[in-house]
Amino acid sequence: MSNREDFLLKMYDQMFNDINRHIMVVWQSIGVLVSAFAIFALVEKKVISLDIATSIILLLSAWLVAHLFDASYWYNRNLAIIANIERQFLLKSDLKDIHYYFGSHRQKNKMIEHLRIQLSLGAALGGLVLLYHFFERVMPGFSAPISNFEPARSLPYIVVVVAVVYLRKQKVDAAEKYKEFIANSPGIKVDTSGVNYGKGHGHTPS
Repeated sequence: MSNREDFLLKMYDQMFNDINRHIMVVWQSIGVLVSAFAIFALVEKKVISLDIATSIILLLSAWLVAHLFDASYWYNRNLAIIANIERQFLLKSDLKDIHYYFGSHRQKNKMIEHLRIQLSLGAALGGLVLLYHFFERVMPGFSAPISNFEPARSLPYIVVVVAVVYLRKQKVDAAEKYKEFIANSPGIKVDTSGVNYGKGHGHTPS
């Protein structure tokens, strides 16, 4: 085996290790997010207010989503590198004989189903907490005089606005970085005639 082949195969293994590491980090993040609900015990004991507790959990939910966007970019980028390496060794016939993914990169920085499921979990948990806060702290104030307004009640909603703006920027940045990578490192061109790329590889079905 030549030094180049040996290097490419070691790099190939490292790309998969990077993918696995980012996936595992996400699971650790979910554990932290779920354990954050112990904060409500502090609310029950009146150690912190519901406004603060809700804000903390929303911040942790946003933190989880941010990790998901980062993991998604690393997954797609590393998958493109893996495909480029595979093209150094595989043949056109291997599109049928082994797998067809190496013939074409994913069109966009689309999140894989595994990460989207966790994204749904984070969004649902954050949404439920915010809804609970709304019914417990905000709705009762609708019938109260304006003099009873407490600025702390608005804290969770400020957190949501800031988090949405930040996460939107992170998502756009990741999409641009992936597009830049594919444009600069397209890999060896592969004749994919006869192969139908669709949802299975992050493509828009033809």
